[in-house]
Amino acid sequence: MATPTLRRSKKTRKNVPEAIVFVTATLNNTHIVVSDLSGHVLTWATGGSSGFKGAREATPYAAQITAENAVSKAKTLHNVERVTVYVKGIGAGREQAIRGVTTAGVDLIAIYDVTPVPHNGCRKPKARKL
Repeated sequence: MATPTLRRSKKTRKNVPEAIVFVTATLNNTHIVVSDLSGHVLTWATGGSSGFKGAREATPYAAQITAENAVSKAKTLHNVERVTVYVKGIGAGREQAIRGVTTAGVDLIAIYDVTPVPHNGCRKPKARKL
């Protein structure tokens, strides 16, 4: 007996008044993920999907445009009105991404910084000799 293949359902429009925005700001790019309160992804955007390529993906302007794109998409598709923002990473677009969320026209509930900080776990690599 063959196992049935799993199919993804068509994109459905949910009415989600409150959402969570995850901002991951790396040194090379900025990722924005909008999810509902249980963690299911509603929309997402990156620097590359917003039209920036190469080194320009990591700029603060690209982070702002990316955040505006992701949140406005969630606002039109899922009626998102209020968001909580979780920021992770050390990239240049951290603050600008938060500004992009607010300029997209949603209410900001809270901002959390969840950047992982080592408590002297792994040993650092040996310094390069130049």
